[in-house]
Amino acid sequence: MGELTLEQRRLTATSHTATNNSRWLGSALLYTGFILLTLIFITPIVWLFLTSLKTMSEYARYPISILPAVPQWGNYYTAVIEYPFMRYALNSLVIALPSTLLTVLSSALAGFGFARHNARFKNVLFVLVISMMMVPRMVTVIPTFVFFSKIGINNTYWPWILWGLAGSSFHIFLFRQFFAAIPKDLEDAAEVDGCSRLRIFWQIFLPLSGPVIATSAIFHFQWVWGDWFTPNIFL
Repeated sequence: MGELTLEQRRLTATSHTATNNSRWLGSALLYTGFILLTLIFITPIVWLFLTSLKTMSEYARYPISILPAVPQWGNYYTAVIEYPFMRYALNSLVIALPSTLLTVLSSALAGFGFARHNARFKNVLFVLVISMMMVPRMVTVIPTFVFFSKIGINNTYWPWILWGLAGSSFHIFLFRQFFAAIPKDLEDAAEVDGCSRLRIFWQIFLPLSGPVIATSAIFHFQWVWGDWFTPNIFL
């Protein structure tokens, strides 16, 4: 019996060692993958920084040189001081902030309607909204420009206000999927307490949708902030 117990202890110790080795190997592979992904994602940022320190001749040189011969730190002074950088940034901010706020709010309201209301042709309308994501933006630029010219809002910020009020197909889809997963018991309890549909949206669903609001706001703000083509056409 004593020998059997000793053998069992040996088997248990071997099993624990194998398990620990397996966990260590799995962790090593996982962290190696994370490090590789980090290097992949950080490479464009490092390349952008190194390129910003080059002269124009180095920038256009072929074959490409990775490091600048002499770091041109004055490039940042030129970009920020000699050019009206703050004015450019303020212009982008004035466009991006209201557009983001209106787009997130209108998309959340539309997504709430698609997710929690039973209406005729609701699914057909949702398919039409989603199908708008497949329409290239270049297809709609000329008709939109002509329409805005006829109502006299080109060279103003009104196009971004109207686009924000109309919502975004992608963001409507995000909010619709998120709201559809919220238990109906919350909605039923609010209706029993006498809440209107708008109050249910504003005081129950919207506070619960922090993650999707943040996602939608970041995506839209980044898009409007970095968009050069649309302001060049409509402003």
